[in-house]
Amino acid sequence: MKTIGILGGMSAASTQTYYRELCLRTRDLLGGLHSPDLLIRSINFAVMAELQSAGQWDQAGDILNREAKALERGGADFFILATNTMHKLSEEMLQGISIPFLHIADATALSIQEQGLRSPALMATAFTMEEGFYIDRLIAAGLTPVLPESQDRAKIHRIIYDELCREIVLAESQEAFVAIANRLVDRGADCLILGCTEIGMLLHQTDIRVPVFDTTLVHCDAALAFALA
Repeated sequence: MKTIGILGGMSAASTQTYYRELCLRTRDLLGGLHSPDLLIRSINFAVMAELQSAGQWDQAGDILNREAKALERGGADFFILATNTMHKLSEEMLQGISIPFLHIADATALSIQEQGLRSPALMATAFTMEEGFYIDRLIAAGLTPVLPESQDRAKIHRIIYDELCREIVLAESQEAFVAIANRLVDRGADCLILGCTEIGMLLHQTDIRVPVFDTTLVHCDAALAFALA
């Protein structure tokens, strides 16, 4: 098995999910006492969130690049970034990196295509929903993303940062997310991307009437398949 590098901490809640799911999936696939070979670098999200809010993306990119190099030096055979939003800086992060990197949007697009779906709704942070670094990769894969209206985008973003990243799960926020998802389906979405690694704390397949793609779980499956190839 290849050693999986995980660059996480953005937020810690999602990184915990990555660790748990990779362990569960490895045991299910290989049985017995098997667990994945992992190398995790979890950074302080408070620092990264401040840089995001201040628009200091160059500094954030430098941090990701430094930590990616640490994973490579530590012996990771390839690595993943345990967050959707910070894929905004994937090019900056990969400067001088020689090990493979598995992009979360590419893994998600492939999973959607394999089910014959074409028009995914996207719920994520405002950065991910409103900038091209993520949406453009979905479009390049032949998909037609359906995005929430402006007011709904603001609500999703606030709940992610004020609640989910702090591991706060509120019933009223779940109801709000379900309502937003249903509006997206009414507008023609044939599936739903949980495009922030924390949204799976609120939304599940049983809540939505179209197929749901939790990017955290999709990413874990892609990483494990690559590690075992």
